[in-house]
Amino acid sequence: MRKVKIGVIGAGGIAYRKTIPGMLKAKNIEVVAVMDIAGADKIAKEFKIPKYYIKEKDLVKDTEIEGVYIATPVYLHLKHIKMAAENGKHILCEKPLAKNLKETKEAVRICKKNGVFLQEGYMMKFHGAHKKIKQLIKEGKLGKVVYMRAQLSCWYPPIPGAWRQEPKKGGGGALIDMATHLYDLLEFFIEKRIKRVAAIVNSQVQNYKSEDSSTTLIEFEDDTHATVDCFFCIPDEASKTRLEIYGSKGSILTEGTIGQSVGGKIEGIFGLGEAGYDAAQNKDVIRKFEKIKFEKINPYTAECEYFASCIIKNIPPEINSGENAIHIMKITEAAYRSYKERKIITV
Repeated sequence: MRKVKIGVIGAGGIAYRKTIPGMLKAKNIEVVAVMDIAGADKIAKEFKIPKYYIKEKDLVKDTEIEGVYIATPVYLHLKHIKMAAENGKHILCEKPLAKNLKETKEAVRICKKNGVFLQEGYMMKFHGAHKKIKQLIKEGKLGKVVYMRAQLSCWYPPIPGAWRQEPKKGGGGALIDMATHLYDLLEFFIEKRIKRVAAIVNSQVQNYKSEDSSTTLIEFEDDTHATVDCFFCIPDEASKTRLEIYGSKGSILTEGTIGQSVGGKIEGIFGLGEAGYDAAQNKDVIRKFEKIKFEKINPYTAECEYFASCIIKNIPPEINSGENAIHIMKITEAAYRSYKERKIITV
């Protein structure tokens, strides 16, 4: 099998913890170089990667490299996308693609101009549980999906120099960093676009400039409702990262599938919606939820394999494309605007 030669720009952080290990398990990828301003040599040695660089410009000029994975702070994404594209490298870039809509559109334009592929790193769509949920929805197990709720929170205290805690570097806080994952995931499940949003975006606990709290009320183009709640001020142990999907014929509930893991659990109840009206409404009915099995898939390995397969087949990515990045950023800016203007915003 042909293997695409990949270089990593920004080899610390999420790249070090999750994506490089995931890439090394990919069947169609060979990681040939890593770049970071500090510790690139140690990272290369640890993962047995043959080359390392201290400067981005040196990595993108490496003629052996076909594609790059960019995992630098968000405020550097556009710069690094431009450097990679102008050197003919296909690009897998961490989310969000850029700080704002203007930069996102510019990144997409640059890649198109230089004839390189662009994929954004929303890896949760590749999780085995989420693929199974999408299948069940398409099979009609839930009937009409009427409401979804997705939760992603963590404890993120003040850290000197942390770019996510500075809006000028990250574009914002809990909303742009985490809620965007869930906007993207919920659209993936029902294959419908978000059309209206109303959000609360503020800080309750943490003492930094980016928001530590975000709750978004969503309406989809088929009138499905949803809420997305994401916080930087809830201890990790206190949140079960729940996903809830309710339909006219049943529901699917998960714990631990949202996030960076492979596992979690799913349960569902189906075949409902035919009974008459229960006038008692005392909610003491017996609910027979069943456990749902799913394939354990490393979402980082899967998203990287997909990226490499697009390069091998010479077919632009459909999943997490540049156009999708623009769409998600439109939702993001609409959510921020909603709280600022205190009204519902049409995307």
